[in-house]
Amino acid sequence: MQVTVRFFAAARAAAGVDETVVDVADSITLGELEHTLADGNPELARVLERCSYLRDETALCDRTRRLAPVRVLDVLPPFAGG
Repeated sequence: MQVTVRFFAAARAAAGVDETVVDVADSITLGELEHTLADGNPELARVLERCSYLRDETALCDRTRRLAPVRVLDVLPPFAGG
């Protein structure tokens, strides 16, 4: 499955891109995708540990939960004041 991952704020800075498209198995979990995204980028790994996510505009917090089906995953680090 192809997933468009959109990075915001500190996640964007750590990733070095606004968004990326990844091909992943339908069975991938949020936690596994975090590891895939952060492979070779320890700064991004640190940021992702603190992030919350929107899966096709619906909040997703459980890192053991499967992502499928999903088209867009928004990566939201903690924002100032909240």
